[in-house]
Amino acid sequence: MSIRQPIVSVLGHVDHGKTRLLDCVRGTSVVAGEAGLITQHIGATEVPIEHINEVCGPLMAGKDFNVPGLLFIDTPGHHSFITLRARGGSLADLAVLVIDVKEGIKPQTIESIRILKQFKTPFIIALNKIDVIPGWKSVNNRPFVLSERAQNPESADDLNQRLYRNIAKLAEEGLFAERYDRIDDFRKTIAMVPVSAATGEGVPDLLLVLIGLAQRFLEKSLEAEEGPGKGTILEVKEERGLGQTVDVILYSGTIRKGDRLAMGTRGEPVVTKVKAILKPKPLDEIRDPRDRFRSVDSVSAAAGVKLSCQNLDGVVSGAPLRIIKGNEDEVLEELSAETEIKIEAQEEGVSVKADAIGSLEALAYEANAAGIPIRKYGVGDISRRDIVEASASNNKLNRVILGFNVNTTADAKEAMKSADMNLFSNQVVYRLIEEYQEWTAAQKRALEAEKRAEFAFPGKFRILPNCVFRVSKPAIVGVRVLAGRIRTGQKVVTSDGREIGRIKSIRSGEDTTKEAKQGDEVAIALDAVTVGRQADVEDILYVDLLESAAKQLQSMDINDDERMTLEELIRIKRKDTPFWGM
Repeated sequence: MSIRQPIVSVLGHVDHGKTRLLDCVRGTSVVAGEAGLITQHIGATEVPIEHINEVCGPLMAGKDFNVPGLLFIDTPGHHSFITLRARGGSLADLAVLVIDVKEGIKPQTIESIRILKQFKTPFIIALNKIDVIPGWKSVNNRPFVLSERAQNPESADDLNQRLYRNIAKLAEEGLFAERYDRIDDFRKTIAMVPVSAATGEGVPDLLLVLIGLAQRFLEKSLEAEEGPGKGTILEVKEERGLGQTVDVILYSGTIRKGDRLAMGTRGEPVVTKVKAILKPKPLDEIRDPRDRFRSVDSVSAAAGVKLSCQNLDGVVSGAPLRIIKGNEDEVLEELSAETEIKIEAQEEGVSVKADAIGSLEALAYEANAAGIPIRKYGVGDISRRDIVEASASNNKLNRVILGFNVNTTADAKEAMKSADMNLFSNQVVYRLIEEYQEWTAAQKRALEAEKRAEFAFPGKFRILPNCVFRVSKPAIVGVRVLAGRIRTGQKVVTSDGREIGRIKSIRSGEDTTKEAKQGDEVAIALDAVTVGRQADVEDILYVDLLESAAKQLQSMDINDDERMTLEELIRIKRKDTPFWGM
């Protein structure tokens, strides 16, 4: 059976050089045409084995490959990787994670790693921008293993230090990586290839590692499947002279001109007909080709092609595509199953919205891992209805919408002005989860503070020597708060459990205050106390608590000194009432 080319997705933090690296591989300048030099749309490029053999010549050493080449996908961010799915999993057979050698691992790098681990996609690392290392001597397109030998010891050592700093960071994510030419077992170690997308150094090494891993470990899964084509839609776009078209990655089977096909939408699948198949030339880019597309009658996997069809109403990026060959009912059922959102909803929880099924499921996956229940979910922009429904929860912590890579409609923004709810939005899933968790922690602390204000808290204080300002009616004495806090209006008990009066007022210097905390020295007025009778200098006194308050405090988040004071008070109370506070 023939072998198809593997689909290779390129991921990494913004501006770490993903598209520039692919430009170097194919000899194009796609990145120069992108807004802000940042990839805006998904691209696909076919790199045939003949080109790889030519580029990798000095490294080949008589090696021969059955794999016909590599099909690269360049994405405008890691979220596209989870949007583009095949058979419910990752579209990519392999991935390249690009890391800037100077900046190292950044938030979107970590996000990409987590996604790759979630989908169990094998990947290698391109450690990019080695040309910026001080003193580095660059030669265009030279293999890294040859380039390294030409460097002075200081530059080579600088690279090694940067490389191992990144390896240490990867270890924190549970990954064991090493420079590719120092690896004994590629099944246990992630290959790291130093490259420069600016000069082409290391690109031969990168291509050789990719094609070698594909042939050695993926040959069985790359066996070309015959039959009706199966693909994933990259983008829906308008083309002059063609109208609406779809860019497609065909990962299985064959598509022919005139075929009937079904494509996923946000609702029921749409059935249409292939009017034209347009294929970029090898090393050209489906997104921004240098040469005109070739019109072909058929194409087989794996390939990136542009399709002109009779009807594309409602078709969305990331949706599946299937060719129909007398099995329409079966195909439509398969499409419906693949576009079905598989998220377990709870009776109580937050709402989540994302731009595509894949990214929605990725967000739900991370939320579930973080213990965040989901009550409502959906694909598309945040609407007024989403705001109203989120606001209806009885639990403030659930009156929340988590939005991943989506916009908020004008009606929704208006509704938010009067809605008692919160909206969190981010283009990095784990950052979105972290923002919600940080807010939740702050809300819980605020609720805890409110609870504390509702009843007395543990408090322990000592009457200071030489600080009796009035003996009685009321007694005014200087005290030091030993633990917890004291407040006006609180009852006071002695260490043997006698109730001796109430704190009438608290003064700190010239100021009156309602509360004094551990470590404070203040003057207090004690009602119904005469110094020398009910209490004396150096006596340790406690804030009296209701039994219900003591029970509640035992389950609350109080500090060690407060807990110790509470336990002392409970022991004092149990001398007269054995089960007090239980």
